[in-house]
Amino acid sequence: MAGPLPIGDPAPSDGLLPAQAVDGAAERALGLYVHVPFCRVRCGYCDFNTYTATELRGVAQADYAAQAIGELRFGAAALEASGLPPRELGTVFFGGGTPTLLPAAQLVEMLAVARREFGIRPGAEVTTEANPDSVDAAYLAELRDGGFTRVSFGMQSAVSSVLATLDRTHDPERVPLVVAWAREAGLDVSLDLIYSTPGERLADWRTSLEAAIAASPDHLSAYSLIVEDGTKLARQVRRGELAAPDDDLAADMYELADELLAEAGFGWYEVSNWARGDEHRSRHNLGYWRGDDWWGVGPGAHSHVGGVRWWNAKHPAAYADRIAAGVSPAVGRETLDAATRETERVLLGTRIREGLEIATLPESGRAAVAGLIADELVEPKAALGGRLTLTRRGRLLADAVVRRLLD
Repeated sequence: MAGPLPIGDPAPSDGLLPAQAVDGAAERALGLYVHVPFCRVRCGYCDFNTYTATELRGVAQADYAAQAIGELRFGAAALEASGLPPRELGTVFFGGGTPTLLPAAQLVEMLAVARREFGIRPGAEVTTEANPDSVDAAYLAELRDGGFTRVSFGMQSAVSSVLATLDRTHDPERVPLVVAWAREAGLDVSLDLIYSTPGERLADWRTSLEAAIAASPDHLSAYSLIVEDGTKLARQVRRGELAAPDDDLAADMYELADELLAEAGFGWYEVSNWARGDEHRSRHNLGYWRGDDWWGVGPGAHSHVGGVRWWNAKHPAAYADRIAAGVSPAVGRETLDAATRETERVLLGTRIREGLEIATLPESGRAAVAGLIADELVEPKAALGGRLTLTRRGRLLADAVVRRLLD
C-alpha cells in the first residue's frame, strides 16, 4: 500500500482556493491527471495508491468512472467559484494503477466530461498508461476514436527473470505487438523501463533497451528501481532473499541507456526521459517539472494551482463517500511559501534539458556554477550562453548539483 498522506492544513469542503492561486493563473498552463487505482496484481516493488480486487472494501470498480466524473464537475465549478479565469486543458493523463482495466468506453466518457467541463485545447496531449496484457487492437482503436492521442506501456523489462522479480505478469514478446496495434490506431507510444532490479545484469539491461528500441516507440522512460518501505520487495531485501540494488551498477545502466538511446535517435529531455524529437516529449510531465497547474482526480490524487497543493482521500471508499456527499474529496492542503517554491523551481528545472537561466539563481548558486563546470557536471557551452544544463555525469549526480546550487 502507499504510505501515509502528507501532513498539511485541513482542505475546505467547498474546494475554494485562496487569492494566491488566482494570481497570474491566466499565464499558467492547466493539466488534468486522473488516477485509476486498480491493478490485477500488486507488483512487489510498487508503493502507489492502488488496489487489487481482493483489497477493495466498500466500493466497486464498476462505479469508479461515475465518481471521477463527479470530481471533474466539482473541480471545474470550484475553480470558477474561486475566481480563476477559464483555461482549456493542454494535457490530460490517465495513470494508476492500470487505467485500462476499465472498459475503454469509461475512459472515453471521463475524457468527454473533462472536455465539457474544462475544455480541451486543439492538439492537446491525451495519454493513458496501460499494461501490455490489458489492451488489444480494438481497445486501442476505441481510445483513439474517443480523443486519446498517446499510450504509455509499462514494459519494465524484456527479460523474463527480471519481470518475475518485479512480479510483472505480461509476456515480454507481447510488447512489440501492442506497440504495433497502437501505431495502427494512430496513437503515439511511450515505453516505461525499470533498471537495477535485484539480480539484473548489465547484459540483461542491454537486452531490454535493445528490445524497447526495436519496438520503435516515440518516447522512452527509464527509472532506477527504488526499494520503498512497506513493499514486498523491501521485505525480501531485508530478509536477504534479494540483494539491494547496487548504485555503481545502476550508474552503468543509466550510461548505457543514454548511449544506446542517443545512437537510436532519442534525445534526453529530462533525467529519466528520452524522445524522438521535441514533438514526442511528454507535455504533461513537463508541466509538473515546470511548475504548471494541474487538477488531480481520484483517490489519493494530488493537485497544484499557483503554489497551493492539496491531496484527496486515499482509499477509494472514503473518496467515494465524499463525492456522494457533494463535498471536496481533498483531505489536506498546503500553501507553499516563496522559499519553498524557489527550491522546487531549482530542483525540478535542473532535471530538464532546457535547464535554468543562471541569472535567476541566488547569488550563491551563480557562484557555484564555475565549480560545477570544473567537475564536469554542467555543460560549459550552455553555461557561457547563460543556461545551466546537466552533463550525463551531472544527471547521475543531479541531487548533488541542486544542493550546491541552493547552499
